[in-house]
Amino acid sequence: MSLWKSLLQTTTLSIQQQRRALLYNGAHGYEEDLVKKKLAQFAGGSINLSKDVNGIGILTLNNPKLMNAFTGTMMLELHERVTELESWKDGRGLIIYGAGNTFCSGSDLNAVKAMAKSQDGMNMCMFMQNTLTRLMRLPLISVALIQGKALGGGAELTTACDFRLMTPGSEIRFVHKHMGLVPGWGGAARLVRIVGSGAALRLLSGAVRVDPERALHLGLSEETLESSDETGALEEARAWLSQYTEGPASVIRAVKKVVTAGRELPLEAALRTEKDVFGTVWGGPANLQAVVRRPKHK
Repeated sequence: MSLWKSLLQTTTLSIQQQRRALLYNGAHGYEEDLVKKKLAQFAGGSINLSKDVNGIGILTLNNPKLMNAFTGTMMLELHERVTELESWKDGRGLIIYGAGNTFCSGSDLNAVKAMAKSQDGMNMCMFMQNTLTRLMRLPLISVALIQGKALGGGAELTTACDFRLMTPGSEIRFVHKHMGLVPGWGGAARLVRIVGSGAALRLLSGAVRVDPERALHLGLSEETLESSDETGALEEARAWLSQYTEGPASVIRAVKKVVTAGRELPLEAALRTEKDVFGTVWGGPANLQAVVRRPKHK
């Protein structure tokens, strides 16, 4: 039993370290301390996190006067909220949405203009890619609730979630081309994996407005909700997510981990990770209770 517990602890630690590994560090020319100091100069808005007893987190982008555009301090706060979520042992799911009936209009242009130097832009790019990759790898089933507009960096943020739900009249639009840019927060790579390379190329090169109907057709959205009201839409999103988060947190989190491994790793590495995750739930409380409760499959 002592050896078994030691194996589980070692496996769990290995999975956590893998999930928190950064894409970029000093070897890539990434200067995290420098970019944090730069971003801290551009204040405004906030990223709020609440957690309920059912293991569902609500992450709110709160800068409605700028359509929830990311200021520098909001980028820093998102990094902090992701770190907090990584340590939330009872978490099952996460809903991300914007205050004031709109999702996110991308980056605050004041910060963009002040960080016009190439190295500043690259550091911000690496900072946000690190953060959104960690967000995507959280052992929580995540949903972007899209009301109003999800533009530019806001559209990229939706792709870091497992699922996307849209309300009537909402839109997703990768407007980077109109800014003389391409996505820099990892949105292009993630979009290709969601809708395929052809559709991604059309959406990016055409800066196409994707309404709920088109999003469903492309597989970019899971469902169009009935309510456009913020409170009503949030309740609908909770109900939708609850289909996939019912049950022991340990099992829901294990499911997310093996799917993440299957998506990101070569087959052999994904299989080994699946084996390791399997070892954390086999013989665990949920497994033993299920065996007692259901001795035979029906």
